[in-house]
Order: sequence, then structure tokens, then C-alpha cells
Amino acid sequence: MFRKLICLMTVGIMLAFSGCFASQTKNEVSDSPQQVMQADTARKQEIRTMRLLIDEKEVPVKWENNPSVEALQKQLPLTIQMAKYGSFEQVGSIGRSIVTDDRETTAGYGDIMLYSGDKIVIFYGANSWAYTRLGHVDLTKQQMEDLLSKSDVKITLTAE
Repeated sequence: MFRKLICLMTVGIMLAFSGCFASQTKNEVSDSPQQVMQADTARKQEIRTMRLLIDEKEVPVKWENNPSVEALQKQLPLTIQMAKYGSFEQVGSIGRSIVTDDRETTAGYGDIMLYSGDKIVIFYGANSWAYTRLGHVDLTKQQMEDLLSKSDVKITLTAE
């Protein structure tokens, strides 16, 4: 009986120590919350440095923080000939497919969306469809209409 008790205590102590060592190893390998936050902040700063010009006029954009925007940045610099579609958007081909996260949504004026994985759409009106959100031009509805409703436009995406 005494022998069984000692065996059980020995096994318990061994399990306790192995748990401590496993926990210590796990903490050494994983990033600290501060490191994760710093990496996320760096990624957001990179995204904010992307510039959008519509017919040579730079416009203020709030870019999304997502893999599609990151993939788009890797294509920079990009110049895209856009074509007016309907009376609410300009659309143009990126030239290759990038990662998507399409969701059924209603886009409004100023929204920049990825359509079909290889096209950028900039809205000066509204439309509902499955898009991946890329960003939003921070201008008024009238300013967006003045920039985009007249005819086809050229956009340029560059890094600062």
C-alpha cells in the first residue's frame, strides 16, 4: 500500500514537472502580445502609405487592413485604365487575380472594392454585389461624381 502511494506521488510529480516544461517551451516559441501588436501596427502603417491618384489627382483613402490590400500592395506601382459602368462605378483590371474575401454587400460612393479577384471598382453611386472591401475614398458624393461620372478614368496606385 505504502509502495503504491509512493509510485502515485512520483508519477504525479513527474506529470507536474512535464507540464511546467511544456508550458515554458510553448511560451518561448510563441510571440508575446506586444510583438503581435507591433507587427499589426507595422502592417497597418504599410497599408496607409499606399496612394491613389484618379486622373493624376491624389485622393485621400482609408485602406482596409486585410490580405487583399496587402496583395495589391505587392503589385505596386499600378496604372489601371478604368471604364465607366452603369451610372455608379468605374471598373478596371489589375492584370492578375489576388486573394479575395467576397461578401454580399452594398457599396456606396467612395468605396473601393475588389470584384472577381482581378478588378478594382471605385463607386460614385451604389450597388449591391459580392465584393472584397479594399478601402474608401474620403471625399463627398459630389466630389466623387465629379471625378468619376464624366468618362473613363485612369487610376494610379503607388507606395509613398
